[in-house]
Amino acid sequence: MPAEPGGILLAIARAAISEALGSPLPAREDLPWLQEPGACFVTLTQQGTLRGCIGTLEPYRPLLSDVKANAVAAALRDPRFAPLGDRELAYTELEVSLLSAMERMASADEGTALAQLRPGVDGVVFSYGHRRSTFLPQVWEQLPQPEAFMAHLKRKAGLPPDFWAQGVELFRYSVNKWRESDLPPGNI
Repeated sequence: MPAEPGGILLAIARAAISEALGSPLPAREDLPWLQEPGACFVTLTQQGTLRGCIGTLEPYRPLLSDVKANAVAAALRDPRFAPLGDRELAYTELEVSLLSAMERMASADEGTALAQLRPGVDGVVFSYGHRRSTFLPQVWEQLPQPEAFMAHLKRKAGLPPDFWAQGVELFRYSVNKWRESDLPPGNI
């Protein structure tokens, strides 16, 4: 993988959405590292407001396939939003977050879990029975306090914010992320 793969991944994501909307764009897809397994999230925003976000927590397919599938899903199948219209893409900003491997956290009780959290660094997966939710590390920008972060993560899983029980499992991961507006012009 090159030192700065962000421009390549963002171009692939934008090209996949454009193709799904009927206006194909070129993107470089022939690099060997794109065929290695990878897990990513693709986030769409409009004027700083979320417009779609879909991703994969664990690598099970080539990174190229994961970026393309998640980009199209974020644009057209995020259940929180109507499908992105072809005219909207021009003013929609993309972000690709490449996930590290998952690390199990000790979760005997909520206090232990909260003490392990690294605000601004950790993405967290909350799992209890068939309920599962995650927040990317970027969510710390809106929820900087570990207690609030965890409460919203539980709510996202369909549980009360004060819920805790034996059987709760927590995993953390980090991301390398690239946003179109952060790249120098001409790098996408």
